[in-house]
Amino acid sequence: MAAIEKKSSFASFEAVTIGDESSRLSKTIFVLLCLMPCFSTILFGAVDNITWMWISVLAAIMFLLWLGEEWNAGGFLINTSPLQLPLIGLIAIGLVQILPFGSFAISLDPYATRFFVIRLVVYLVFFSMCLVFINSERRLKKIVWLVVIFGSLMAFVGILQRIAHTEGIYGLRETPQSIPFGPFVNQHHFAAFMEMTGGVALAFLFAKSTGRDKRLLLAIAISLMGIALIFTGSRGGLIGFAASVAFVVILNVFSIKKRGNDIAETSAPPSKIIFAVAGMALIAIIFGVVILLGGDDSLLRGVSLGAAQSDISNGRTHFWSIAIKIFLNHPIIGAGLDAFGVAFTRYDFLNGTFRVEQAHNDYLQTLADAGILGFICVGTYIYFLFRKGFAIIADAGAGFRRNAAIGALAGCLGILVHSFFDFPLRTPSNAFFFLLLSAVAVLAVKAEPHAKRRRRPILEATAHLR
Repeated sequence: MAAIEKKSSFASFEAVTIGDESSRLSKTIFVLLCLMPCFSTILFGAVDNITWMWISVLAAIMFLLWLGEEWNAGGFLINTSPLQLPLIGLIAIGLVQILPFGSFAISLDPYATRFFVIRLVVYLVFFSMCLVFINSERRLKKIVWLVVIFGSLMAFVGILQRIAHTEGIYGLRETPQSIPFGPFVNQHHFAAFMEMTGGVALAFLFAKSTGRDKRLLLAIAISLMGIALIFTGSRGGLIGFAASVAFVVILNVFSIKKRGNDIAETSAPPSKIIFAVAGMALIAIIFGVVILLGGDDSLLRGVSLGAAQSDISNGRTHFWSIAIKIFLNHPIIGAGLDAFGVAFTRYDFLNGTFRVEQAHNDYLQTLADAGILGFICVGTYIYFLFRKGFAIIADAGAGFRRNAAIGALAGCLGILVHSFFDFPLRTPSNAFFFLLLSAVAVLAVKAEPHAKRRRRPILEATAHLR
């Protein structure tokens, strides 16, 4: 059966892959890994408890299948990437926070912290399985094109709903306390979803190896995502998307080549300058289409020229000051994962008009919820992600693997920048896509043996004739 194969990879990381990709259990797990983020996105971003119950059941099934594959393989099928350690650290912090110390716990909201720990466990299982079962270039390609196609389809659905002025999500579910967009309850979190999927599409659009036919389709996909993002009116979304564009352009204009043990940067050839200019033209077209479709209000709000001052997100400075106060009073291990809503009421010095569940800054909320220890976990994850991702980009050459790593890192960078102004990663579907892109960025997968693929049909035909 499947053999366990271990090899050393870049930057002192180790990758463990499954030798037999044709295993039925392996194929089933891979399909479920593809379905999990898409399923959670379609069902309102998986923000309600009923959807999360189904996701937890699906994760449990995937875990049992993973154990079955390990049984067939005769050993442990794991990936030793240290990116999993920060997630384990956050889970440990949450468990300590809900432990009863006499008549009280560290968490100010033990119930919310308990459910957040459950989410983290599901995220860890999903991410660990991505690291193990996305084990070939063929599977990596399927994941990448799934992200691009699914993102463009969701963008198209969101644009249609906004143009038709459909009330609620899919015209079925009303959201009186928020402004939905597409399948998301929160339009800003839909913008973050566009940043991630758009980052992947941008990398292949700017890649020199992309064919003309695919380049046209990618331009259409990015146009849809850009239009949908602007329609959300999310200022943080625009900043995050701009960061993704800049990241992709810089890494493609200043390509990196290895010469022995040295790394040398090459200057930008005219073709890449043309791509950069084409990218600017594409952005201008996107803005023009938005205005033509009547999205000027969203556009103006997105650049802070609109009049939507009643939006609760305009009170961010107040939320941030409260988050800092909570952190200063719980500096080591925080007030409890996802306990910010309860903690806010204790430290709010205003009249209580705001009912605030999140700090609208994921980094400040991490400090408030999990203290310095939690912030170290988040910072460590980001450090390992980009360190390994850049190593993959430098070593992969000019092929598909390099473009996939650039796109995945661009999408991750976009939502990480957006997280300075909002809490997009607290929407479960966004978290699943972020973890999926993280795996795409850091995995050292085997390249497909092209020559072997070309000879196989001839050999099979010869065998058939015999």
